[in-house]
Amino acid sequence: MTLQYQYPEHLRHTLKTLPSSPGVYIFYGSDQSFPLYIGKSINIRSRVQSHFRTQSEAKLLHMTTRIEFHQTIGEIGALLLESQLIKNHSPLFNKRLRVTRKLCSLRITDQTTQFVFSSETDFTNVKGLFGLFKTRHAAIDQLRELADKEQLCCGVLGLEKLTAGRPCFRFSLNKCAGACCGKETIERHQERLRSSLESIRVRSWPYPGRIALKEKSGDQTEYHILNNWLYLGTVNSLESGKAMVTPPSHFDRDSYKILCRYVFQSDAVKIVELD
Repeated sequence: MTLQYQYPEHLRHTLKTLPSSPGVYIFYGSDQSFPLYIGKSINIRSRVQSHFRTQSEAKLLHMTTRIEFHQTIGEIGALLLESQLIKNHSPLFNKRLRVTRKLCSLRITDQTTQFVFSSETDFTNVKGLFGLFKTRHAAIDQLRELADKEQLCCGVLGLEKLTAGRPCFRFSLNKCAGACCGKETIERHQERLRSSLESIRVRSWPYPGRIALKEKSGDQTEYHILNNWLYLGTVNSLESGKAMVTPPSHFDRDSYKILCRYVFQSDAVKIVELD
């Protein structure tokens, strides 16, 4: 049963307490220790106001009794904090950014394509990995899509069985360039596969240890401390950052994506190596 939308009059007063600045906001229900939803914005008040006008969020708004916020000085801090809080608290209405303990990736060599998992392999420093898939099935779907687009051989990719000395069925349909029967070398086939997946190549951690990302807004400065694609926290001084210790952890897919997109492709962020 879908709850009919009504403007949340019981939360109207909350808008007056919210800042028009970057940060993270948290919707709480009757259980004040268990968040319903966690979000981020460069303008907290404006973003929360947009929730109030969204009919598809009627259930969330009806259940919400209080909205809390944590200010940051910029977008990067808000993104990293949101990701961390969602993983720590698993809010009811957040579906993305939840912890994915067992990621799947493709390890591509000159001869083979293998499925590898973050539970068995440290994705932080391994070379030749492509894609961060939540399941093996998702990785297979990606390979099948590429096979159709690039005339790759499903047999060579390990998705179908090959009979020695015979081409695959897709070769007879002109959907395979012939790596299965010598019309194309395996090396050339794998080179084309790597090229097709280049946009999702997994980058190794490019530093010897911890780093601090300096984010500045006016006369305010924050340092986001990271190591091995893992967000350790935000501090106001480098000395405090140097005291942070990296805990044992799994590869953090979301921190990796945030950093690759917003940090390592931007000249506006200063990086300080701490180790």
